Amino acid sequence: MSVRGAAGAGTGTRTGRRRPSAAVLLAGGLGLSLSGCAGFLVPAGEGEPVPAPTPSGSYLVHADKLPTPFPSSSAVLPDRPPAARGPAPTPTPRGGCPSSGVVVGMGEVEAALGHRAVGLTLTNCGGKPYRVHGYPSVRALDEAGDPLPVPVNPGSSYMGTDRGPQEIVLKPGRTARSLLAWVSTPTGGDLVEGDALEIAPAPGLEARTFPLKGSDVRLLDELNMTAWRADPV
Repeated sequence: MSVRGAAGAGTGTRTGRRRPSAAVLLAGGLGLSLSGCAGFLVPAGEGEPVPAPTPSGSYLVHADKLPTPFPSSSAVLPDRPPAARGPAPTPTPRGGCPSSGVVVGMGEVEAALGHRAVGLTLTNCGGKPYRVHGYPSVRALDEAGDPLPVPVNPGSSYMGTDRGPQEIVLKPGRTARSLLAWVSTPTGGDLVEGDALEIAPAPGLEARTFPLKGSDVRLLDELNMTAWRADPV
């Protein structure tokens, strides 16, 4: 649960011009000097050294959880590689269609009076009819991609009415839809901060991961979803 340095500037070394000692001048009458040269290790085509790296290194925290006071450049920072927050989205299958013949999608999150909703789609991307009956399989994930203890319920919500499951046959190219809703305000009860939603056509089928963008939509109480229904012909 989520609660919420570089290519160094080529170091030039320069040997300072040395003065001949008095003994050498007197003995040989020859002046001997040693000189050196300075150089920089720079990228090809560049004539100036690369700037020195910032000493602070990587540091990734939630915006609302910045430490006080903010660490100075000498502070010891967490040993964590730089990465985007939360699980990465599942890429679209090669060819645009998985072996099951259907692919799920998720739209933009909509907001209304503390409530949040997002449309889910199930599209027959194969070449044969696909029989659908029931609800999507949905799980909330934390930033490591692990499941969160957020209840998922079939049924109606403030954002939409569930008419119950109905067996439908999706012809190739046709789409079924479901509405997923939750509450994102403290008045809705205990809230959990999720970083992504894992969506599958049904339990046991291939799932895709969709990151939740924006702190105003990541707070979840419970997830309510309507059954798959076909688009009107």
